[in-house]
Amino acid sequence: MTTLATGAVLAWVVALPALSGLALAGSPAWARESSQAASTTLPTVALADLPPQAQATERLVRSGGPFPYEKDGIVFGNRERLLPRQTRGYYHEYTVPTPGARDRGARRLVCGGRQPRNPDACFYTDDHYASFRRVLP
Repeated sequence: MTTLATGAVLAWVVALPALSGLALAGSPAWARESSQAASTTLPTVALADLPPQAQATERLVRSGGPFPYEKDGIVFGNRERLLPRQTRGYYHEYTVPTPGARDRGARRLVCGGRQPRNPDACFYTDDHYASFRRVLP
């Protein structure tokens, strides 16, 4: 019985490298493919359909501020890999105030581009980076 169990474990360990090409959550290839696929399938939302606070934040981004929160304009790392892949420093995040919230809340506008006042694209999240929608003008 010990030999059978040891043999089964050995067979599994030997097969593991062959399985490493599959979509395993820790695999860099999987993360890269997932990132590329997610970036092309992001839903969109018209700026006019966002909450008024998000529209006001977008106007502040385009005017260069001043921003109400100290962390507004900091680099967004895209650790969730939900936005299109870019070099570090490309994306910046801005707080979208949530009425009645005692803190910054969960809503953010993340804009990317070389010129902060004229971003290439902005993305809205109302669930603290769990999902994004590309903002259309």
